[in-house]
Amino acid sequence: MTRQHTENQDLFAIADLAKEFGISTRAIRFYEAKGLLSPERVGATRVFRRRDRARLILILRGKRLGFSLRDISDYLSLYDADRSQQVHLLVGKVEERLASLERQRDDLETTIAELREIRELAVAPPTRSRSQAAG
Repeated sequence: MTRQHTENQDLFAIADLAKEFGISTRAIRFYEAKGLLSPERVGATRVFRRRDRARLILILRGKRLGFSLRDISDYLSLYDADRSQQVHLLVGKVEERLASLERQRDDLETTIAELREIRELAVAPPTRSRSQAAG
């Protein structure tokens, strides 16, 4: 196997990445426009390398976990930098996200409990004192 053949296996077309990850080519171009991906160009064709594919995996994971594109961009900017800085930033962002999700969970649990209480009151048969008070 020649070096050229090996290198070609490390190249991906935008359509291939879109299909692999179940996203649109437009989404990939959007991430490129935001500076999160930097494909090479062969004429007008975008050519993605393994590094771009790995970055796309991180972008999609970050989005799925609820991180903003800014957070993802900050993390990716440290991709080639000092590993300890990257880990420190990641841990801080994860802690912030966990705290936010835990607050949301608490709010949801409170809302669910209140809605159940309202439903029970609404479907409960009227008590004697309520019907007498109305009459």
